[in-house]
Amino acid sequence: MMIRPPPPCASRRSPRPPERAPGAGGGYPDRVVTADDDARALLSRFPLIDGHNDLPWELREQYAGDLARTDLTSRLPRTQTDIPRLVEGGVGGQFWSVWVPPSLAGDAAVTAVLEQVDLVHRMIRAYPGQFQLALTAGDVDSAFRAGRIASLLGAEGGHSIGGSLGVLRVLHALGVRYMTLTHNNNVGWADSATDAVDTGGLSDFGRDVVAEMNRLGMLVDLSHVSAATMHAALDVTTAPVIFSHSSARAVCDNPRNVPDEVLARLAANGGVCMVTFVPFFVSPECSEWLQGLRDFAVSRGHDPFDLPPVFGLFPVYEREHPMPDATVAQVADHVDHVRAVAGLDHVGLGGDFDGMPVTPAGLRDVSGYPALFAELQRRHWSESDLRSLAGANVLRVLADAAR
Repeated sequence: MMIRPPPPCASRRSPRPPERAPGAGGGYPDRVVTADDDARALLSRFPLIDGHNDLPWELREQYAGDLARTDLTSRLPRTQTDIPRLVEGGVGGQFWSVWVPPSLAGDAAVTAVLEQVDLVHRMIRAYPGQFQLALTAGDVDSAFRAGRIASLLGAEGGHSIGGSLGVLRVLHALGVRYMTLTHNNNVGWADSATDAVDTGGLSDFGRDVVAEMNRLGMLVDLSHVSAATMHAALDVTTAPVIFSHSSARAVCDNPRNVPDEVLARLAANGGVCMVTFVPFFVSPECSEWLQGLRDFAVSRGHDPFDLPPVFGLFPVYEREHPMPDATVAQVADHVDHVRAVAGLDHVGLGGDFDGMPVTPAGLRDVSGYPALFAELQRRHWSESDLRSLAGANVLRVLADAAR
C-alpha cells in the first residue's frame, strides 16, 4: 500500500529537532541521532513486554511447526517477527500466543493448543542465546539482565480448554500465564465481542473458569470478549485482569476495543489494558473500511467474522476500495486515552504482530516500537512514564496474580 503522511491533526505536538551524538573529544559525527535512536536507547534500560504475538501460528502455517525449516536469527520475508527485528525494536519480553482457530472444538482444540504450547517451548530451546522461558515477573527481570528476550505464553480463546478445568490446569502447568476467555466466537460460557449475545456475559461455568484462573495465578485476559463479559469478569475476579491486545473504544468505535466505563474499572481492579496496533482497532477510517470488506464478504456468501475467507477477499476488495493507513500517532492517541481514563499504572502494549494482515504506517513489524516511544516522548511522556507503559505495569499484574 502507498504510505501516506499522518493527517495534520494526528499529532498534537510538533516533533522536537533531532539531536547530534557527541563524538571523540567533544566533536560531532556526521550521523544525526534520531528520536527513534533516543527511544531505542531508552528501551535498553528497562524491558518492553509486549502482550500478544502470533508468530507461533505463522510457524505452524508456513513451516508445519518444523523449526528446522527456518532460521529466526535471519530476517524472515513472510513474517512480522524474527530475532533481529525483536532486538532492533527493543523487545525485552514477549507473550507468545498459543492461539488455535475457533473452528476447532473439543478434543481437536485441546490437541491443537497443546501442539502450539510444544512449538513455543521448542522455539525457546532452539535459540537459548536469544530466548529464555519466563513463568514469573522475576524470570522476566532475569532474562532481561542476561540480554535475552523473556518468553511467556498466552492462550487465546477459551475454546482451547474444551470445557475442562483440568485442561486449564494443565495449560498453566505447561507455562501458560494468561488465557483470553474468547476469540471471535462465543465459547458457551463467555460471550465474544464479535458474536451474538448468548450467556449475556459469563455462565456459572464461566465464573468457575475465572475463579480457577485466580487460584492458579493465571491472568484473565478480556481482549475479544463482549462488554457484558468484561463487566461480569471484573465483578467476580479476585486478581487484576489484562487486555492483552485491545485499544480504546472512545477513540475508535470498534467492538474489539474497551469502553471507557470498563477502563475506569481497571484502577480499582489493578489491571492493565495493553494497546494494540491493529489498524482496524486503531483508526476509525480503517475500522469503517473493514466493515465494508465484511459486507463484501457477506455478498459473496461468507460469515463476516470468519476471518480467513474474509481476508482472502482483501486484494479483490482493495482494488476498488484502497485501504487507508493507520498511523503511529493514532496508536499514541489510544495510549494517551487509556492513561487518561484508567491511569498511568493501567496501560501497556500488545501489538498483535503476525496476527494482523496489515500494520500501521511506521509500525510495519516488531522493529517499530521505538517509533511509538519517540512519539510519546514528543508528547512529554517522561522516562518513568514510559517504563510503566513498557513493562512495569504488566509485570506488577503478573506478580500480583501469582500471590
